Amino acid sequence: MKGIELVGSAQAHTRSLTRTLSHQRRCQAHPILLCPCTVRLWAWLTLNSPSKRFVEKDLDVSVAGRSFMITGANSGIGKAAAMAIAKKGGTVHMVCRNKDKAEEARADIVKESGNKEVYVHILDLSETRKVWEFAEAFKKKYKALNVLINNAGSIMSQRDVNAEGLEKSFAVNVLGIYILTKSLVPLLEKSPDPRVISVTSGGMFVQKLRIGNLQSERGRYDGTMVYAQHKRQQVVMTEQFAKTHTNIHFSVMHPGWVDTPAVANAMPDFHRSMKESLRSPDQGADTVVWLAISEVAITNPSGRFYQDRRVVSTHLPLAWTHSSPLEEQKFMSLLEELAKKFQPH
Repeated sequence: MKGIELVGSAQAHTRSLTRTLSHQRRCQAHPILLCPCTVRLWAWLTLNSPSKRFVEKDLDVSVAGRSFMITGANSGIGKAAAMAIAKKGGTVHMVCRNKDKAEEARADIVKESGNKEVYVHILDLSETRKVWEFAEAFKKKYKALNVLINNAGSIMSQRDVNAEGLEKSFAVNVLGIYILTKSLVPLLEKSPDPRVISVTSGGMFVQKLRIGNLQSERGRYDGTMVYAQHKRQQVVMTEQFAKTHTNIHFSVMHPGWVDTPAVANAMPDFHRSMKESLRSPDQGADTVVWLAISEVAITNPSGRFYQDRRVVSTHLPLAWTHSSPLEEQKFMSLLEELAKKFQPH
């Protein structure tokens, strides 16, 4: 069976998984991200941690002298990744929206890691012009950036727009990542062994790239489904960046279902029912850290999608989620047009 490589006990559920996908396809005209079939699907794919087969020496490295930028680094997966990298001696740039929470997280990281090379930068990724301004200022102040980790994300309960008139979750989850990454490419390319990692979500498995409604202006606004579409867009963006910037190793990863504030706030019913089975932030961050620091990770081609340190397919078996090269190129062109519109002169 072609498609995603199932891990852990998920292998035992292949037939049921296929039936689930067939049901989800019939339901796609009115998709509900947390319908029972989708919850079962994601549980099979992501609850079990295959850490027993991980090669621990992959992370037995020092990254002293290398710098890492992590968005959304004050909690959850972002903070766990920042902590792990700080413990390995890396210089960590925490890009966060809330100054108080960021400083508190920094204090925790410095205390536990003993590494004082941890810096806080305040940026709200929903403020599009400020993303440009931040990236340009960072390039002027710092001579190197080895790794960019796009971790921050946003799920909105109702549609809202930023000062520039852009739908806020799109501004954070898609355009903000595009602008931050594109602006920092020159600095990354000047640095040894440059890498860009984006944290996506299993929601993207039930989404096909759709470029006709990027601002979610048409139809009923379902924040969870909008988020899932953005995660599909992040995967496509990673694949396209890898083709364009061949000197940088790009990757995108799914952390599994992780017990984070974002999951608890956005999906309270799911969080309550599945809390005991959810992964810890450290488990969710494992593949992020592996992609960021291990030598093994960059032996794989750039632009790939990962789950539990393995390259897996970006589409499920029998999936309807494939898009054409023309659609993907058009998507990137639309992002470029939007980005330039808000670029400071």
